[in-house]
Amino acid sequence: MMDEARYNPLVAAAFKRILAAADAFDPDVLEADSTGDMVTLTSSSREKCIINTQRAVRQLWVAGQGQGIHFDYDEASRTWKDDKGKGLELYAFVAGVVKHLTGQDLVYPS
Repeated sequence: MMDEARYNPLVAAAFKRILAAADAFDPDVLEADSTGDMVTLTSSSREKCIINTQRAVRQLWVAGQGQGIHFDYDEASRTWKDDKGKGLELYAFVAGVVKHLTGQDLVYPS
């Protein structure tokens, strides 16, 4: 298992990237809030996408669109992938939830 010294900066970078993408939205369409170990994206219909840390298992968990997906960091691809091997990637999954909630694309900064 990854140690905390490696995990913490990866989580911080993921949260920063998601928040930067959400900041491009009109706040009447999508609001983004960050509180320590959690990022909450809330649509105008009050539906949510919640991304939070699970430090004990060194994962990020995402709840949205009626699903809860757990993501592990994959060193080989340098991204977060679902822990069930379904081929889901964190940023694409969050973008899909936001598209469902708002009808708009979540575009991540380069």
